Amino acid sequence: MNWFADHQLSILTFLPLAGAAAIAFTPRTEAERIRWLALASSLAAFGLAVWVFIAFDIYQPGMQFIEYRPWIDSPPISYHLGIDGLSLLLILLTAFLTPLAVLASWTSITRHVKEFFLFLLALETGMIGVFAALDLVLFFFFWEAMLIPMYFLIGVWGHERRVYAAVKFILYTMLGSALMLVGILFLYRTTGSFDLGVIQSQIASGAVYLTGNAQILLFLAFFVAFAIKVPMFPFHTWLPDAHVEAPTAGSVILAGVLLKMGTYGMLRFCLPLFPQAARELSPVIIALAIVGILYGSLVAMVQPDMKKLVAYSSVAHLGFVVLGIFTFDVGGFEGAIYQMCSHGVSTGALFILVGMLYDRRHTRLIREFGGLATTVPVYSAFFLIVALSSLGLPLLNGFVGEFLIILSAFHVRPLYGALAAVGVVLAAVYLLWMYQRVFYGEVKSEKNRTITDLNEREKVILVSLVFVILWMGIYPQTFLRRLDTTATQIMERVERGPEYFGTSLERKR
Repeated sequence: MNWFADHQLSILTFLPLAGAAAIAFTPRTEAERIRWLALASSLAAFGLAVWVFIAFDIYQPGMQFIEYRPWIDSPPISYHLGIDGLSLLLILLTAFLTPLAVLASWTSITRHVKEFFLFLLALETGMIGVFAALDLVLFFFFWEAMLIPMYFLIGVWGHERRVYAAVKFILYTMLGSALMLVGILFLYRTTGSFDLGVIQSQIASGAVYLTGNAQILLFLAFFVAFAIKVPMFPFHTWLPDAHVEAPTAGSVILAGVLLKMGTYGMLRFCLPLFPQAARELSPVIIALAIVGILYGSLVAMVQPDMKKLVAYSSVAHLGFVVLGIFTFDVGGFEGAIYQMCSHGVSTGALFILVGMLYDRRHTRLIREFGGLATTVPVYSAFFLIVALSSLGLPLLNGFVGEFLIILSAFHVRPLYGALAAVGVVLAAVYLLWMYQRVFYGEVKSEKNRTITDLNEREKVILVSLVFVILWMGIYPQTFLRRLDTTATQIMERVERGPEYFGTSLERKR
């Protein structure tokens, strides 16, 4: 039991990879067994994530469930894991969505089944590792490692333009990774460590001083990498192609988790390490975030393809998250983290719903539908709940984060809050417009009359998602209580930035 208690994060991180290894040794002819192995592995990881969520001490500041082992002596690279409220919720989100992605792919993936689920589980290990790593090299290792399975999920099991979308995804991300690697190496040269805690303490104690110019350059090296991953406007052009061409499971994981790695990195690295640069550049970043909210919403309104509409809605919703982060307010931080999780659940559910419809009709064009509320009433009801959650209806999960973010934005400057509120209105327009066109009116095609309603497997997936949507909307304190300490600590580091970081850039001797 003591060994388990000391290695809970490692077990949680590598449990999906163990499942992938088991699949690797399973004959490819046993497709059903492979599916059950993938489901069992992902459910086991989710169960452990729930255990960690329950055991997390909401009153203890700093990292918990820490694991530290020296890895390489020179340069000093360590196997250092730990979580706070920020990483806790994102790990739980990852572990929750992965088994649903497995179930969503149960019948739709019939080609190279073994390789598909192997890559999906390997991807889960990479994502959890990103959120748990406290050594910069270890973080970078997981960051890069999860690109490989995602590339193959899009490039092999995607749709017609899958190779183009996969290559575009990998090139954009690798460009950002190269910049981040330069920043990591510069920090090591300056501090002599890759350990995030050591770097933070050296900067905070005054052992290392970063001038304004150095802070800005380092901030940009990390920020651009994370902005590409979010993706923020104007780095967003890879996202619609990746979403449209990816299989359903790929879209769920991409929207639900991978995009959150960008905003996670901003909160974990950009603000605590470079607070002065973050404050100086915040007006530009907020402007880009608001442009992303409005641009993503307006472009979503004219999309003929349901999946591309949801993809552009992600640009808008993640714009809210970036806005919340750069309000430099505890409520904004909490709202941003909550919105990250809400978006993961709601948008993941939307992609699953669109995928279910595509499996039946083999088209995602809105004009091809109409009157589906009469032919698939259960499916229509689930779609309505998820759409309402995505547009931020009170008592559903999307409302809480957006409300906290807009409130914090009003405190910074009323204009920011007003423009963000316009984005909420536009979200209602494009989501309800899509719902009205697809589900109301007359049945336009005979093919739509023969569409079957949800089966039991699909109901399990959607009931699970709607349960979380309602829980997060009705009783958000379950999750917000675990964010209070983390958000306060981030705010303290940002507020004390001018004290720690002078205007001169010298290393203290």
